[in-house]
Amino acid sequence: MSQDLHVRTNAGLATELRFSVMRLRRRLVRERHPANDLSLPAMAVLWGLHRLGEASIGTLASREQVQPPSMTRTVNGLAESGLVVRESHPDDGRQVVVRLTDAGRTVVQADAARRDKWLSRRLEELSPDERDVLRRAAPILQRLAAAD
Repeated sequence: MSQDLHVRTNAGLATELRFSVMRLRRRLVRERHPANDLSLPAMAVLWGLHRLGEASIGTLASREQVQPPSMTRTVNGLAESGLVVRESHPDDGRQVVVRLTDAGRTVVQADAARRDKWLSRRLEELSPDERDVLRRAAPILQRLAAAD
C-alpha cells in the first residue's frame, strides 16, 4: 500500500470515527437522568471523583483541561449542592482534597444507570459479531481518548 493511500485511509477512518463518536456522545448526553440539571463540566468532575476516589483541585483541573480557578468555581457549586466535600490535604494544608458525598455518588450512579440502560438496549439490536467488534474496540478507543 502506498504511503499516500495509507494516509487517505487513516484520514477517512479518522473522519468516520470522529463523526460517530461525537454523535454517540450527543445521544448519551440526551439520556441523562431527568432530575439531573448539572452542567456537563460538573458531571465530569463527579465522574472523575467517582473514578479517582478523591483529588486535588489541580488534579481535577488538569484532568478536565481547565484552569484551577474555573475548577474551583465548579467544585464550589458542587459543594454548595452537597455533592462533594472539600477537605484539607493530609500532607499539605495549602491544598484542598475533594471527594464525593453519598448524594454525589447517588447522582453519578443514577446517571450511569440511565445511560447504560439506553446503550444496553441499543447493543441488543446488534448481531453477536457486531457486539464482539465493539467489545474489542472499547479498549482501543479508551487508549485513543487517553493519548495526548
